[in-house]
Amino acid sequence: MASEADGAKPSRRLEVVTQQTDELRAALADGARAQHEAGDLQASRDSFERAYRLAEKAGDAESMALAALGLAGLWVAERRTVTSTVLLEARLQHVLTLLDPRSALALRVRTRLAGEADYARGTHTAVLAALNEVRAQSAEAAGAPLAGAAGAAGDGDAELLAEALRIAHHCLLGPEHVTMRRELAVELTKASFRTKRYGDLLMGLLWQTANAYCAGDPHAGRLLGELKDHLAQRDHLAVGFVASAIDVMLAIRAGRFDEAEALAAVCASRGAAAGDADHDWWAAAQLVTIRWYQGRLTELLPMLHDRVHSPVLSPVDNSAVAALAVAAALSGDRPRAASALAELCGADLAALPRSSAWLVTMNGVVEAAYLLEEADVAARAYELLRPYGHLPMIGSLAVTCFGSVEHALGVAALTSGRLDLAIEHLTAAVPHNLALAHWPALVASRARLAQAHALRGGPGDADAARRELDAAAAEAASAGLAVPDHPVPRPAAAERAQCQRTGRKWRLTLGHRGVLVEDSIGLVHLAVLIANPRQEIQAADLVARAERDWLVAQLSSAAGFGGRTRAFPDQPERARVAVGKAIRRALARIAEADAVIGEHLRQTVHTGVRCSYWPG
Repeated sequence: MASEADGAKPSRRLEVVTQQTDELRAALADGARAQHEAGDLQASRDSFERAYRLAEKAGDAESMALAALGLAGLWVAERRTVTSTVLLEARLQHVLTLLDPRSALALRVRTRLAGEADYARGTHTAVLAALNEVRAQSAEAAGAPLAGAAGAAGDGDAELLAEALRIAHHCLLGPEHVTMRRELAVELTKASFRTKRYGDLLMGLLWQTANAYCAGDPHAGRLLGELKDHLAQRDHLAVGFVASAIDVMLAIRAGRFDEAEALAAVCASRGAAAGDADHDWWAAAQLVTIRWYQGRLTELLPMLHDRVHSPVLSPVDNSAVAALAVAAALSGDRPRAASALAELCGADLAALPRSSAWLVTMNGVVEAAYLLEEADVAARAYELLRPYGHLPMIGSLAVTCFGSVEHALGVAALTSGRLDLAIEHLTAAVPHNLALAHWPALVASRARLAQAHALRGGPGDADAARRELDAAAAEAASAGLAVPDHPVPRPAAAERAQCQRTGRKWRLTLGHRGVLVEDSIGLVHLAVLIANPRQEIQAADLVARAERDWLVAQLSSAAGFGGRTRAFPDQPERARVAVGKAIRRALARIAEADAVIGEHLRQTVHTGVRCSYWPG
């Protein structure tokens, strides 16, 4: 009997091991099926978590690695809280020590680790290096001499390549990477025909669709239609969630705000069903866009204050902070707005991560700088946005849109007092927004363009301002929209500058702004003109007086010239040239010190044989 019992123990142990192995394989298969075929991210996480624990108990290193990779998810940075992020990284690092470093599985783990790290830092060097290594291995496998071995290896390498392409694509979401992303998306679509995984095909199509919208491609809708055709035949929760988010963006562009708000609620439900961490903020970001164009953004202040502290926001997404800055400024809460703007600017605005939300975040920075009259911030934002004027300001995977980057450039220039430049960009924004069929943005750009013309106040500007306002009103009426009534800070061009000598420097003031500039002949000429507004003074007279010590006393007494002129003993033309050059040099130095004061004087100081200062 004892012998029979002893013989039964190994058999039972074998049964247990076999059962555990079957459970492990089933958990891995369930996780892969939920992730790639159904797009159920939560179900896949549950299955891969069970698989990891079973594999860890069994000491199965390869299965632990597969489970850890599955837990990393379909996207990058699916784990948002600190604890879950650290746990995933620890598991990936641990399984890497258990694998043959030359194996394809180890390369998969290294690629995922590189992608997660690059995404968190807002970089892409490591993940692109890993992708190139994957490509080299895939090409080598494709050239294997044995057909059977090559076919088997090719499928595995195709899955490795598809995964590396997805990860790398997710780390290249800034506006400077649009072209590269489009190439990666096409490559992923090609790889999907080798992997034969439905999720890979859908991801390739989804990336192509989102990239087309980000590039302002007029045929983006065709790609969206193809993607929806596939989803209609067989749903995929994760990809379907993004497709429904694009529908919200398109409704916003069309100015159908009630419909967009209803679609945003449906989209959020789909995202929750898919287990996507972004479902909550995407719906909130879409509501921010709707309220932005409705002129009701301040209603969202309590929500935005909570969102900026949400632990599930992407670590490189700062759009909630930008929206808070604008909403607070509109509500009159200057301290909160200034604090949020300062948080975004940091030591240098250029350090803001170039995430998929960078353009819409920068749009918020520009608008907040306008409302707070932060000319320096606006000027820096202008420099950073300038290369992307041809792009639309798309948020994330085309889930929201604020129109043409040209609009933000125009507002930044307006804030900096560069009215000619503002008119140039806002004029370009109008046809760009029209091409995008973004009616709320079109109306907003026309309204701001009218404002810029009115502020400049040059010949024909008043008529141009009226034309733009009339056009904005007509377009708004046809789309059922309201013409935006933006708060306008008192324009610098309508104020009068002051100029006083302070030791060896000159202090120039304009409203609440002030700057010290080193003494020069050009500053002396400007001081005379500013002290005698709306009076024409001959260039020869300026040269003669600039040479006399009693000029300062003349300025201090503000006695003015009373319209008197003097004859210049030499050539009047030489005086005109000399005075013009000196004043232009002085204006350049003033603009370097303070862009707003510099632009005010550039717009209001006129040089020639007769010179004058004409404040608004």
